[in-house]
Amino acid sequence: MRALFLNTTLKYSDDTSNTEALANEVLDIYRENGVETESVRITDYNVLFGISDDMGEGDEFPQILEKVKAADIVIIGTPIWLGEKSSVAKLLIERLYGSSSLTNDKGQSIFYNKVGGVVVTGNEDGAKNAAMSVLYSLSHIGFTIPPNVDTYWVGDAGPGPSYMEAGTDNDFTKSHVKMLAWNTMHLAKMFKENPIPAEGNKME
Repeated sequence: MRALFLNTTLKYSDDTSNTEALANEVLDIYRENGVETESVRITDYNVLFGISDDMGEGDEFPQILEKVKAADIVIIGTPIWLGEKSSVAKLLIERLYGSSSLTNDKGQSIFYNKVGGVVVTGNEDGAKNAAMSVLYSLSHIGFTIPPNVDTYWVGDAGPGPSYMEAGTDNDFTKSHVKMLAWNTMHLAKMFKENPIPAEGNKME
Protein backbone atom coordinates (compact mmCIF):
# COMPACT_ATOMS: atom_id res chain seq x y z
CA MET A 1 0.00 0.00 0.00
CA ARG A 2 0.99 3.62 -0.50
CA ALA A 3 0.36 6.53 1.86
CA LEU A 4 0.76 10.15 0.79
CA PHE A 5 1.07 13.04 3.24
CA LEU A 6 0.18 16.45 1.79
CA ASN A 7 1.57 19.16 4.04
CA THR A 8 -0.21 22.51 3.67
CA THR A 9 2.11 24.42 5.95
CA LEU A 10 2.86 28.01 4.91
CA LYS A 11 6.56 27.16 5.23
CA TYR A 12 8.86 25.96 2.49
CA SER A 13 11.01 22.83 2.59
CA ASP A 14 14.00 24.61 4.15
CA ASP A 15 11.92 25.46 7.23
CA THR A 16 10.95 23.10 10.03
CA SER A 17 7.25 22.21 10.06
CA ASN A 18 5.41 21.26 13.25
CA THR A 19 2.65 19.75 11.15
CA GLU A 20 5.18 17.51 9.44
CA ALA A 21 6.64 16.50 12.80
CA LEU A 22 3.25 15.26 13.99
CA ALA A 23 2.51 13.58 10.66
CA ASN A 24 5.82 11.72 10.90
CA GLU A 25 4.45 9.95 13.98
CA VAL A 26 1.73 8.52 11.73
CA LEU A 27 4.10 7.78 8.85
CA ASP A 28 6.42 5.87 11.20
CA ILE A 29 3.58 3.45 11.96
CA TYR A 30 2.87 3.05 8.25
CA ARG A 31 6.51 2.27 7.49
CA GLU A 32 6.73 -0.21 10.38
CA ASN A 33 3.85 -2.09 8.74
CA GLY A 34 5.20 -2.16 5.21
CA VAL A 35 3.32 0.82 3.80
CA GLU A 36 5.26 2.94 1.31
CA THR A 37 5.16 6.61 2.32
CA GLU A 38 5.81 9.99 0.72
CA SER A 39 5.57 13.54 2.08
CA VAL A 40 4.87 16.52 -0.15
CA ARG A 41 4.88 20.20 0.78
CA ILE A 42 2.40 22.02 -1.39
CA THR A 43 4.39 25.26 -1.07
CA ASP A 44 7.28 23.62 -2.91
CA TYR A 45 5.12 23.41 -6.04
CA ASN A 46 3.63 26.13 -8.20
CA VAL A 47 -0.02 25.30 -7.64
CA LEU A 48 -2.22 27.76 -9.49
CA PHE A 49 -5.64 28.89 -8.31
CA GLY A 50 -8.60 27.32 -10.07
CA ILE A 51 -11.14 24.52 -10.13
CA SER A 52 -9.49 22.14 -12.57
CA ASP A 53 -7.08 19.23 -12.56
CA ASP A 54 -4.75 21.22 -14.83
CA MET A 55 -4.66 25.01 -15.16
CA GLY A 56 -2.19 24.94 -18.03
CA GLU A 57 1.27 26.38 -18.47
CA GLY A 58 3.25 26.71 -15.26
CA ASP A 59 0.78 24.73 -13.14
CA GLU A 60 2.50 21.98 -11.14
CA PHE A 61 -0.62 20.60 -9.47
CA PRO A 62 -0.82 17.76 -12.02
CA GLN A 63 2.41 16.39 -10.49
CA ILE A 64 0.72 16.28 -7.09
CA LEU A 65 -2.44 14.75 -8.55
CA GLU A 66 -0.44 11.86 -10.01
CA LYS A 67 0.86 11.11 -6.53
CA VAL A 68 -2.70 11.18 -5.16
CA LYS A 69 -3.86 8.80 -7.90
CA ALA A 70 -1.12 6.34 -6.94
CA ALA A 71 -1.90 6.46 -3.21
CA ASP A 72 -4.26 4.28 -1.20
CA ILE A 73 -4.14 6.60 1.83
CA VAL A 74 -4.03 10.39 1.63
CA ILE A 75 -3.42 12.47 4.76
CA ILE A 76 -3.73 16.25 4.64
CA GLY A 77 -1.81 18.17 7.27
CA THR A 78 -2.56 21.77 8.15
CA PRO A 79 -1.54 24.36 10.72
CA ILE A 80 -4.19 26.53 12.35
CA TRP A 81 -4.31 30.23 11.53
CA LEU A 82 -7.09 32.41 13.00
CA GLY A 83 -8.95 29.26 13.98
CA GLU A 84 -9.01 27.88 10.44
CA LYS A 85 -7.07 25.52 8.19
CA SER A 86 -4.33 27.22 6.19
CA SER A 87 -4.90 29.07 2.92
CA VAL A 88 -2.68 26.44 1.29
CA ALA A 89 -5.05 23.71 2.51
CA LYS A 90 -7.97 25.58 0.97
CA LEU A 91 -6.09 25.90 -2.32
CA LEU A 92 -5.24 22.19 -2.33
CA ILE A 93 -8.81 21.15 -1.60
CA GLU A 94 -10.15 23.40 -4.35
CA ARG A 95 -7.79 21.78 -6.84
CA LEU A 96 -8.74 18.28 -5.66
CA TYR A 97 -12.39 19.25 -6.01
CA GLY A 98 -11.67 20.39 -9.55
CA SER A 99 -10.26 16.93 -10.26
CA SER A 100 -13.15 14.92 -8.81
CA SER A 101 -14.92 14.57 -12.17
CA LEU A 102 -12.04 12.42 -13.45
CA THR A 103 -12.95 8.75 -13.37
CA ASN A 104 -11.37 5.37 -12.73
CA ASP A 105 -11.79 2.42 -15.10
CA LYS A 106 -15.22 1.69 -13.57
CA GLY A 107 -16.56 5.18 -14.13
CA GLN A 108 -16.32 6.26 -10.49
CA SER A 109 -14.47 9.33 -9.23
CA ILE A 110 -10.72 8.73 -9.16
CA PHE A 111 -10.84 9.24 -5.40
CA TYR A 112 -13.04 6.18 -4.80
CA ASN A 113 -11.39 3.37 -2.82
CA LYS A 114 -8.93 5.82 -1.27
CA VAL A 115 -9.07 6.65 2.42
CA GLY A 116 -8.36 10.02 3.94
CA GLY A 117 -7.27 11.53 7.24
CA VAL A 118 -6.04 14.80 8.70
CA VAL A 119 -3.25 16.09 10.95
CA VAL A 120 -3.59 19.53 12.59
CA THR A 121 -1.20 21.60 14.72
CA GLY A 122 -1.41 25.09 16.18
CA ASN A 123 -1.14 27.39 19.19
CA GLU A 124 -4.80 28.29 19.36
CA ASP A 125 -8.29 26.83 19.19
CA GLY A 126 -9.62 25.55 15.89
CA ALA A 127 -8.27 22.01 15.53
CA LYS A 128 -11.66 20.34 15.35
CA ASN A 129 -13.00 23.01 13.02
CA ALA A 130 -10.06 22.53 10.66
CA ALA A 131 -10.36 18.74 10.85
CA MET A 132 -14.10 18.79 10.14
CA SER A 133 -13.58 21.00 7.11
CA VAL A 134 -10.82 18.86 5.62
CA LEU A 135 -12.51 15.52 6.28
CA TYR A 136 -15.87 16.63 4.90
CA SER A 137 -14.18 17.97 1.78
CA LEU A 138 -12.37 14.67 1.21
CA SER A 139 -15.56 12.69 1.72
CA HIS A 140 -17.53 14.94 -0.63
CA ILE A 141 -15.16 14.33 -3.54
CA GLY A 142 -15.01 10.54 -3.15
CA PHE A 143 -12.59 9.60 -0.40
CA THR A 144 -13.76 7.31 2.38
CA ILE A 145 -13.21 8.58 5.93
CA PRO A 146 -12.69 5.87 8.56
CA PRO A 147 -13.51 6.54 12.22
CA ASN A 148 -11.08 8.54 14.38
CA VAL A 149 -8.75 9.71 11.62
CA ASP A 150 -8.01 13.19 12.94
CA THR A 151 -5.02 13.73 15.16
CA TYR A 152 -4.12 17.16 16.43
CA TRP A 153 -2.05 19.12 18.90
CA VAL A 154 -2.77 22.64 20.12
CA GLY A 155 -0.80 24.65 22.66
CA ASP A 156 -1.94 27.42 24.94
CA ALA A 157 -3.82 30.33 23.43
CA GLY A 158 -1.65 33.10 22.04
CA PRO A 159 2.09 33.10 21.39
CA GLY A 160 3.98 30.19 22.87
CA PRO A 161 5.84 26.98 22.13
CA SER A 162 4.71 24.96 19.13
CA TYR A 163 4.41 21.17 18.85
CA MET A 164 8.12 20.37 18.66
CA GLU A 165 9.16 23.01 21.20
CA ALA A 166 6.56 21.93 23.73
CA GLY A 167 7.46 18.28 23.40
CA THR A 168 5.43 15.53 21.80
CA ASP A 169 4.49 13.56 24.90
CA ASN A 170 0.73 14.14 24.84
CA ASP A 171 -1.34 11.04 25.55
CA PHE A 172 -4.43 12.23 23.67
CA THR A 173 -2.45 13.16 20.58
CA LYS A 174 -0.47 9.91 20.67
CA SER A 175 -3.63 7.80 20.96
CA HIS A 176 -5.15 9.55 17.94
CA VAL A 177 -1.94 9.09 15.97
CA LYS A 178 -2.35 5.33 16.45
CA MET A 179 -6.06 5.35 15.56
CA LEU A 180 -5.43 7.45 12.45
CA ALA A 181 -2.65 5.18 11.25
CA TRP A 182 -4.31 1.86 11.97
CA ASN A 183 -7.85 2.73 10.87
CA THR A 184 -6.65 4.12 7.54
CA MET A 185 -4.52 1.00 7.00
CA HIS A 186 -7.40 -1.32 7.91
CA LEU A 187 -9.83 0.31 5.48
CA ALA A 188 -7.29 0.70 2.69
CA LYS A 189 -6.58 -3.02 2.92
CA MET A 190 -10.30 -3.77 2.75
CA PHE A 191 -10.63 -1.68 -0.42
CA LYS A 192 -7.66 -3.48 -1.97
CA GLU A 193 -9.50 -6.76 -1.50
CA ASN A 194 -13.07 -5.51 -1.97
CA PRO A 195 -13.39 -2.19 -3.81
CA ILE A 196 -16.62 -0.22 -3.73
CA PRO A 197 -18.95 -1.70 -6.39
CA ALA A 198 -19.66 0.57 -9.36
CA GLU A 199 -23.38 0.59 -8.74
CA GLY A 200 -25.27 3.87 -8.45
CA ASN A 201 -22.07 5.86 -8.10
CA LYS A 202 -20.72 6.30 -11.62
CA MET A 203 -19.94 9.82 -12.78
CA GLU A 204 -22.36 10.86 -15.53
